[in-house]
Amino acid sequence: MNDELRLHGFNNLTKSLSFNIYDINYAKTEQQQNEYIAYIDEMYNADRLTEILTQVTDIIGANILNVARQDYEPHGASVTILISEYPVDGNEDFSTATPGPMPNSVVGHLDKSHITVHTYPESHPDNGISTFRADIDVSTCGVISPLKALNFLIHSFDSDIVTTDYRVRGFTRDVDGRKHYIDHQINSIQNYLAEDTKQAYEMIDVNIYQENIFHTKMLLKEFNIENYLFGSGVEAYSESELTSITERLWREMQEIFYSRNMSNGPGPSHSG
Repeated sequence: MNDELRLHGFNNLTKSLSFNIYDINYAKTEQQQNEYIAYIDEMYNADRLTEILTQVTDIIGANILNVARQDYEPHGASVTILISEYPVDGNEDFSTATPGPMPNSVVGHLDKSHITVHTYPESHPDNGISTFRADIDVSTCGVISPLKALNFLIHSFDSDIVTTDYRVRGFTRDVDGRKHYIDHQINSIQNYLAEDTKQAYEMIDVNIYQENIFHTKMLLKEFNIENYLFGSGVEAYSESELTSITERLWREMQEIFYSRNMSNGPGPSHSG
């Protein structure tokens, strides 16, 4: 887009980022499963989630208007933050597809927008698989793209699988009356991710450029069984048990990543 584009009125494009993370664990006993859920509820309760989203508003230079938060029984939490713009450093180039900062910099602004997060912890009743999902939505109007917050959000959670959807909706007019349906160049969400994240995850893009819809799926490359055993270590299991647990965990991750049920098949070798 032309950096000197003059608009009629204000920029009313709506840019929406939906960011879902999944953390997978194996909890053998009912007690371990309950302890895992309790751990997740404590680690990502409404207060902690509010801290994370507040840091996101700092990154993009937003002013918090209102915070609504709730811890649910028996599990889960939600936070919604309404935000509006205030003046920030005008040197940031929002048109470039580059990773956003960590929360020690103020780089953008929002106008009449919101950020929400909902958590969904659950355990499989039979095979010991426990899954935690967090859904985060950042919706903005104006110059800044919420993708600038993606880099920080990925580093705020332990994520085995990440799915990200980004869409620009509506249009804004220039002074000649011509409609503009997007105001920045983008060909992949991956351009907004830091190099360490790109190295850590296998990634697949599904994009519909003519509709300004972008989708990226991410699966953690490194699989160390020790990182997935909640409440115990590898010494608590036999070699055959570790092989079976590894296959179950890998199948769970593959099914979430590809969004379909799969038959049993070999997974990665477990490493201690």
